[in-house]
Amino acid sequence: MLSEQNKYKMIVMDMDYTLLNKQKEVSPRNKEALAEAAKKGVHLVVATGRIYSSARFYTRLLGINTPIIASNGAIIREDYTNNIMFQSILLDEVALEMITLCKSSGLYCHLYSQDTVYTEKIVNISQKYTEWNQSLREEDRINVRVVESLEKTVKEEKGKILKAVVVDDDEKRLAGIRQEILSTGKVSVSQSLRDNLEVMNKGINKGNAIRILGEIYGIKREEIIAMGDNENDISMIEYAGMGIAMGNAVDDLKKKADYITACYDEDGVAQAIEKLVL
Repeated sequence: MLSEQNKYKMIVMDMDYTLLNKQKEVSPRNKEALAEAAKKGVHLVVATGRIYSSARFYTRLLGINTPIIASNGAIIREDYTNNIMFQSILLDEVALEMITLCKSSGLYCHLYSQDTVYTEKIVNISQKYTEWNQSLREEDRINVRVVESLEKTVKEEKGKILKAVVVDDDEKRLAGIRQEILSTGKVSVSQSLRDNLEVMNKGINKGNAIRILGEIYGIKREEIIAMGDNENDISMIEYAGMGIAMGNAVDDLKKKADYITACYDEDGVAQAIEKLVL
């Protein structure tokens, strides 16, 4: 399969610990490889658990028109047309259940819309976005909104919430919340890092998102390359014709991958594209 050059029509990449380096930048080599692939007519797609407006910042740095899969597949949107190609609004009952489970464990739940992080306290996720905002131009900043009640926010922002997220260093406590929310039978759950838990509607994941994009563009799954490093990337690694694990990927993802490239801080994305596409 590795020798079949020019058969791929779409490349889908996770962001953190995949496309971005340790400085949270797109390296010159990665940027050049992506630009060359685009010249060959390959569709480039960023797929992330991040909020849409955060992913948009990085895709604009690439200087390439690309659809963005954000919130683990809960939304697919083209930045250059503002066209929402797909979205799945989180069920109110799921959002409320997550808020209840987090509060009963002494944790803070965060809710994501396309452009806003809702929280009752600036902590972990909202703290990171707040700090990041300080280095950004005003038009690029992530909207972090501190609210009095997330339960009230679910009602007031009806039709906007895409994902619920909780962060905690206690993996056992996260596992407990994971099992509780899964027992509703109405959710998809994944982790982009060991200390977080991300909740979307059932069936929503990155693999489903690239399936949708493939259908829109008329691209077969065997013509798709997907690259990632963590649990929330497994669904797209399994779906794509060529599933690539980063050298730094978790073992569960490496076991599912067709190919393992270099680590994210060694331009693993570029090395894979140079080998398979260029």
